[in-house]
Amino acid sequence: MIEIKSEREIALIEEAGKVVKAVLCKLSKYVRPGITTSELDAKAEKIIGELGARPAFKGYRGFPASICASINEQVVHGIPGKARLKTGDILSIDVGVEKDGFYADAAITVSVGSVSKEAEDLIKVTKDALCAGMERAAEGNRLFDISHAIQDYTENRGYSVVRDFVGHGIGKAMHEEPEIPNFGKQGTGPRLKKGMILAIEPMINQGAHEVEILEDGWTAVTRDRKLSAHFEHTVCVGEKKARILT
Repeated sequence: MIEIKSEREIALIEEAGKVVKAVLCKLSKYVRPGITTSELDAKAEKIIGELGARPAFKGYRGFPASICASINEQVVHGIPGKARLKTGDILSIDVGVEKDGFYADAAITVSVGSVSKEAEDLIKVTKDALCAGMERAAEGNRLFDISHAIQDYTENRGYSVVRDFVGHGIGKAMHEEPEIPNFGKQGTGPRLKKGMILAIEPMINQGAHEVEILEDGWTAVTRDRKLSAHFEHTVCVGEKKARILT
C-alpha cells in the first residue's frame, strides 16, 4: 500500500529535506583533491546534528556511516573510509536524515577538480534523467511513467540504467512502498495520487547496466568498471507536477 501523507506530515518531511539539502550543499564545497571520504562523513554527521536531525543511514541494517560516498565505478552504498579523492574522480554523495520522526533522502554526483568530458556528460545526463522522471510525478500518471521517462532519456543518449537498485517511498520510514525502478513500461503501475512521497533516484552507468557487490557487503560497482553517477530527490506528488522536498 502506498501511503498518502497529510499536509502536516509533508511539512515535517520537508523539514527533514531541508537538512538533507544543507548537508549536500555544504559537503559539495568540501569536495577537493586530497580529502578523504571519512572526513566528508564526519562533516556530514556534525552538520546533521547541529540542525537537530539524525543520520538515517548510520546503523541502518548495519551500515557504518552517515553518508554513502561512491567514487567513479562505485554505483551506490560506498562506505566512507581512508580513500583520498584525486583530480578527475567523480563522487556520489547520498544523504538520508530523520528529524522529528520523519525521513528525507537525496543524492548528488560531483566532480573532483577537473574531470574528463565523458565524466561531465555522464553527470549531466544522470541529473537530467532525474528531472525527466520527476516531471512525471503528477496526480493521474502511473508509477512506471516515472521509470520509463528515466530509462528513455538515458538509453537514447547511449547510457544504461542500473536495474538492481531502485527508488522508493519514504516518510515515516527510510524505505516505504512503492519500489520505483528506473526502467519500466509507460502507462503501467499504480496510479499516482497527490500526497504520495517518493525518493526518485536514477543510477546511470557509462557502460553496461550490470553491477556487483564488493567484499564489504555494501559497495556496488559496475561490473565493467566504467563510471557510474547517481542523483536523487525526495518529492511529493502534486496535482500537476512534483514538489521537491530536498
